[in-house]
Amino acid sequence: MHKIKYDKEYTRRHFMEQTAKGIVGTGVFMPIWDAVQKGGGDISAAYPEEALTIETYSKGAVKPGGQLDPSNVDSVKDLMDPAAYMQVKTQGRIIKIKETTTDISKLAPYDYLQATDKNRGKAGFDEKGNVRVKGTTEPWIGGNPFPNPTNAEEVVVPLSLSWGRHDQLLFCVPQVQLDSHSNQSYRYEFCWVEIQGTGRVVLDPMPYKDPNILRWNTAFFTSPTDIAGTSFLNTWPYDATQFPDLHGFIPAFKRIRRFPTTQRFDPMVPGSTAYLSDAWMMGDPWLTWGNYKVVRHGPCLGAVMDNWNWKDANWDREPASGPNGQKRFFDTTMELIPEAWVIDCEPVKYPRSPYSKKRIWFDARSGCPLTMITYDRRGQMYKHWEGAFDTYDAKDKGGPAFMEPTGHPMWSWVQVHCTNLQTNDIGLLWLSRTLQGGYQTKINDPSLYNTYCTESALLQLGA
Repeated sequence: MHKIKYDKEYTRRHFMEQTAKGIVGTGVFMPIWDAVQKGGGDISAAYPEEALTIETYSKGAVKPGGQLDPSNVDSVKDLMDPAAYMQVKTQGRIIKIKETTTDISKLAPYDYLQATDKNRGKAGFDEKGNVRVKGTTEPWIGGNPFPNPTNAEEVVVPLSLSWGRHDQLLFCVPQVQLDSHSNQSYRYEFCWVEIQGTGRVVLDPMPYKDPNILRWNTAFFTSPTDIAGTSFLNTWPYDATQFPDLHGFIPAFKRIRRFPTTQRFDPMVPGSTAYLSDAWMMGDPWLTWGNYKVVRHGPCLGAVMDNWNWKDANWDREPASGPNGQKRFFDTTMELIPEAWVIDCEPVKYPRSPYSKKRIWFDARSGCPLTMITYDRRGQMYKHWEGAFDTYDAKDKGGPAFMEPTGHPMWSWVQVHCTNLQTNDIGLLWLSRTLQGGYQTKINDPSLYNTYCTESALLQLGA
């Protein structure tokens, strides 16, 4: 019989004591990135063996290869956000369970991880709170600036600096909106484009395309017909105390319009549960939010591997589970994440925000955001945003791989559940290979900026 040396109470006490002392850090036995370097990319040395086994946490009720359902979800309730727990317990959602991923190369893009290792220890903050190369006024040069964070701000900053963790990308995104009875109310298709102005690690000019711009971000709708051509362009200053310039093209008006900052808290199109502010769970400059604090530090469940639907040539998916036989939730595979941070923050520069705060779960291994709950002005849960991620490589299963131009499998998001917890409407978004009209998901394609991220591009897209 295997003797448990460090049970779940040991690791729980460890993280609780750290939180009580105001310590963030990573790992139990050593910082995660030290374990990565020691183990050639394996994080196992940072944790007790039992901390990597969901059977230990659930006392055998949940095992890799099994699933969560109402009969066993209470055994891992403290590992879940309250919305996901409720979906499994009362709404018929089924979540598959896999073993814990210990290979860091499966949890972020290869080039981003290489830059993180190369630039480790070089980041600092200026007097405003912006990240700079330590001892200079230069913007950040790429990768995670704080792989072993010491406070809540250092947990959040890497996400804000690079959402998709690629220099340039175009995602093809279908979005289906379901009402409280799981009936489809809307279906949209759009392209989502991100161009890094700073922190570039693959494409020239590198590391800066423009040292004063953090990113250009365009959302361009291609379907249905009455919405096609609607587009929004966000231009983000590197200074995170400043608001992005938000321009939009509405086909009915045949002109580009500049939108106010508060437009970030409105649906981009009718019926959507997703706001620009929700993007990547940190859709606003991080210094326009504040009062960051760690409210929990310890293990959780998250959907970080085995979620890509490689068996479908276009990567498309349909809801698979729900209440009373309804199809409401995507197939999702989660795993025990040995260490995560739960961070609260408030919209300090948005007096008219419908949110009073947001709570975000982060995977300590990679810094990846896992799930978010926003709260309304009364302090009640308002919306639930849950992401699922994967490395797009199924060769070990006899399937294909989707490769980046540098020759490594793409890492990215796979799907999103975006639920209004007060109306029970839900938005289902996923990453497709292509959309009608010839649009294709692309990584680090040099042509994307001129095609999608200028005002003249918006006019041409909407023509």
